[in-house]
Amino acid sequence: MALPDFFIAGAPKAGTTALHAALARHPSLYMSAVKEPKFFLTDGPPPARGGPGDVQTYREHVWQRDDYEALFARAPAGALRGESTPFYLYNREAQRRIRALIPDARLIVILRDPVERAHSNWTHLWSAGLDPVDDFVLACGEEQRRIEAGWADFWHYTALGRYGEQLEHLYTVFPREQVFVLRYRALVESPALVLDRIRAFLGVAAGVLTELPRENVTAHPQHSFRHRAVSKALRASTAMSNVLPGAATLTGSLEGILQRDSRPRQPLTWEQRQALLPRFEADIRLLEVMTGEDFSDWLLPRGDSGGLVGARPAGQRQARNGQPREF
Repeated sequence: MALPDFFIAGAPKAGTTALHAALARHPSLYMSAVKEPKFFLTDGPPPARGGPGDVQTYREHVWQRDDYEALFARAPAGALRGESTPFYLYNREAQRRIRALIPDARLIVILRDPVERAHSNWTHLWSAGLDPVDDFVLACGEEQRRIEAGWADFWHYTALGRYGEQLEHLYTVFPREQVFVLRYRALVESPALVLDRIRAFLGVAAGVLTELPRENVTAHPQHSFRHRAVSKALRASTAMSNVLPGAATLTGSLEGILQRDSRPRQPLTWEQRQALLPRFEADIRLLEVMTGEDFSDWLLPRGDSGGLVGARPAGQRQARNGQPREF
């Protein structure tokens, strides 16, 4: 069977794409060409409905076993095989499916300031014309309604950032020694050190991984009549693509128009952070219990955008069970 040996399991908008590309450069690691196959998210075909753009994304799922194994069939003999689906940390059923099929799998988890992560998530969907709510905090207020309506996990802006709950469950499914937890800012600020720790966790040769490829920077179009009009047309085209697959071409063209002359993602204000921190405070405390680490900087005004990574330099902390962790 050509199945993966390890996973980059989460979280979305926390550097998983860059880490996937970095690990693919190691000769003893083979990363799937489809970066995010999502195989373990479903037990059969993905849903046939959801929020704006969800059905198009569901069509990209590699959900059939033969197709999934084919992603790893060309791995060199002896190489460790890996894939990166950043929703595995969030999806409890996915964790159980992985454990049932690959009980010795190793999982890499990246934790990013949850408010910053949610903001990047919303910006991704709003700038693509899919989220009709042009205010980040108000969009988060729509989250529960969207969950109840069956919108895909990527719309769960704040729920995706409750890592304490997610790790608490993950540790009931996998032994802690099979899970490597790192912090997003450590990966960004000390990539060579963190990549070497990951290399050691996976048990491959040292001295190869030293750089992290540049991350994708989410564009942030100006609030304008053009953006509102094009976004409305784009959401209509995604709805039509559910029954008229040819409409996907129009969707791509409209996305190009939206991204034209866009700015990088704009920083959060302290007022926005204050509005959302109550959703995360209890979970941050749980995360501290689960990891034995201090995450109180996530309750401060700047979050990840201020480069706050804890009291000690990255790489100088150890989990209680002695396994390497990067915070």
